[in-house]
Amino acid sequence: MRIGSINQVSQLYQTSSTTKKKGASFESQLDAVSISSVGKEYQTAKNALLKVPDVRQDKVDALKQSIQSGSYEVSTEDFAAHLMAAFKNRTI
Repeated sequence: MRIGSINQVSQLYQTSSTTKKKGASFESQLDAVSISSVGKEYQTAKNALLKVPDVRQDKVDALKQSIQSGSYEVSTEDFAAHLMAAFKNRTI
C-alpha cells in the first residue's frame, strides 16, 4: 500500500494543529482541575488528623499507674456486657 501524501495521513489522524477554530481562545484549550468542596473538607480533616497523636499518652500513663498501685477495678457486669456485644457483632 502506498501513501501518496503526508497530508492525507495527517488528516486521517487529525494531527494538523496549525488550523485554529474560529472563536476558540487559548484559555479554553487548557486542561483544568477543580476540587469539590467535599474534597477540600476531606483534605482539611486529613491534615487535622495528622496533627493528633495516635496514642493518648496521658490516658496510658494514668491506667498504668492505677494498675501498678492496684486501684484499677473492672466492673464484671460492664465487661460481660461488652464481651457479649462484641460476640453478637462478631468484632472479636
